[in-house]
Amino acid sequence: MTVPQPTTPQPTVWPAFRARDARALIRFLVDAFGFEETAVYGEGDRVDHAQLSWPEGGGVMLGSVREEADDAWPAVPGTAACYVVTADPAAVCARAVAAGATIVKELSTTDHGSSEFSARDREGNLWSFGTYAGEPRSAG
Repeated sequence: MTVPQPTTPQPTVWPAFRARDARALIRFLVDAFGFEETAVYGEGDRVDHAQLSWPEGGGVMLGSVREEADDAWPAVPGTAACYVVTADPAAVCARAVAAGATIVKELSTTDHGSSEFSARDREGNLWSFGTYAGEPRSAG
């Protein structure tokens, strides 16, 4: 008898932001944190759209700053903050340090039991990586 395995739905919320040097930021996020480059569209230095997948699920999207007045996504580079769930924040932290990331909060355990650290990327965005241990909250 085969026991059905629970399935996790595909992520439907994706942080998206702009970068002054999107190609350099992509390399940094891959090298320092372990994101996987899934898709990058654009020519030369310009990135029209990039998707970086997180190996444990989910990911982020980013693109180059655009100078057009009618930009539909006028996000300011360096102002994003993302929390990324990982089973091994110590390994991600060690990788980030080895790649030269600026650690702004050392690896520690929170009051709610999550092991986590925070770092800034080359554009100034804040990244927190942790186990996100906590009590689920009801919607009501």
